[in-house]
Amino acid sequence: MDDADTTHEVHVDGEVFQVTRRDPSTYDYLWVSGPNEGYGFSSGSNVPHEQTPDEIVAAIRNFLAQIDPATGYIGD
Repeated sequence: MDDADTTHEVHVDGEVFQVTRRDPSTYDYLWVSGPNEGYGFSSGSNVPHEQTPDEIVAAIRNFLAQIDPATGYIGD
């Protein structure tokens, strides 16, 4: 991902995400295969940083690890 406002589909552990780089340091992750339409997360940094594919996968796995299987949302 080298341009801002670009979207790529990423598959991680059987789940599908649309990952959009909004600016040099902000990424939006839309959980396309998730049970709740429009649900996902964003990540950012105070300094410009292009996330590597490994960092993107790690961010998605961290998000999925927090999901309550009963609701499909991050648990309390």
